[in-house]
Amino acid sequence: MKIRIGQGYDVHQLASGRPFVLGGVKIEHPVGMVAHSDGDVLLHSICDALLGAAGLRDIGYHFPDNSDEFKNIDSRILLRKTRELLVSKGWEIGNIDATICLQRPKLLPHIPQMCTNIADDLQINIEDVSVKATTTERLGFVGREEGVAVFAVALIQKK
Repeated sequence: MKIRIGQGYDVHQLASGRPFVLGGVKIEHPVGMVAHSDGDVLLHSICDALLGAAGLRDIGYHFPDNSDEFKNIDSRILLRKTRELLVSKGWEIGNIDATICLQRPKLLPHIPQMCTNIADDLQINIEDVSVKATTTERLGFVGREEGVAVFAVALIQKK
């Protein structure tokens, strides 16, 4: 069995007038992510981790931010398309582990639904999805509430 690990990282600026969507969950918040798509920084970082593990470049290569096809697209669609790319190359997804860095809002009540969405879209067990959130103790652009950053890792395997 061949096993690979991929790492993903994404950042989006926050601004008023944009939806705040993480893990496919729309959360009420006065600001949201600035992006070509819906700005779901969590799903974008997971896509990058999966694509990187499989040696399939990155999310911007497959879903360019200058394409009208992906304007305001639901990032859950991008996650499902990423899974399809991996499966077409013979890969199975083992697990996902992601950490969201932001000051506000508190995400604890939303994390179970995020995990469910990710597991459903990737067609893996919910026990194989971990999403955590942390602040940066008011340090840096995240601490000043100017943006959101997410780190993700993924394990994939080929039999």
